[in-house]
Amino acid sequence: MDKLIKGDIIVLGDNIDTDQIYPGRFLAITDPVQIGSHCLSGVDEHIAETFPKGGMVVAGRNFGCGSSREHAPIALLNMGASAVLADSFARIFFRNAVNLGLLPIVCKGLSQEVKTGDELSLDLESWTVTSRDTGHTYQCEPLGDQALTILEAGGIKPLMRRRYGK
Repeated sequence: MDKLIKGDIIVLGDNIDTDQIYPGRFLAITDPVQIGSHCLSGVDEHIAETFPKGGMVVAGRNFGCGSSREHAPIALLNMGASAVLADSFARIFFRNAVNLGLLPIVCKGLSQEVKTGDELSLDLESWTVTSRDTGHTYQCEPLGDQALTILEAGGIKPLMRRRYGK
C-alpha cells in the first residue's frame, strides 16, 4: 500500500447509508465491475461514471450507516476509490472496509473545508491530508497496526491466504 495517495475528490454529506452507496435493487449483480458502476447511485445515478479513478470520497458524519452489506465497500473499490475520508464512520462499515481492502480514514471537519474536484494528498506516515488547491493541511486519526496489516495485504482474505499459504 502506498504511503502517499493523491487523487481528485467528490464530497458527500452526512449519514450516507449503505443503501445510498449500493442500492438494494442491484444486490443480485455479482460482477465486480458492474457493482462498481452502480456505486453511490442512491446519491446520484451518474457519480460512478464520472468518478475520477484513484480518487477519494470525502464525507461528513456517520458514513456507511444502515445495513451491514459488504457490497458498499466492494462498490467503492470497484468504482475506483482509493480511500474514503469522513468525519466519522458507522462501525460495521469501517470494519467491512478494512476487511475488504478499502482505506477508511477519519479526518474530522475535512468535508466542510474541501469541494468536489479538489485534489488531496493523503500521507499515511504523518496521517495528514493536504489540499493542492488551498495548501491547507488537516490532521487525520491514525489507523491501528492490525488494520494497517490487513489493508497492506489487500484485505483479510489475502492476509489469511498469505499467512497460511493457501
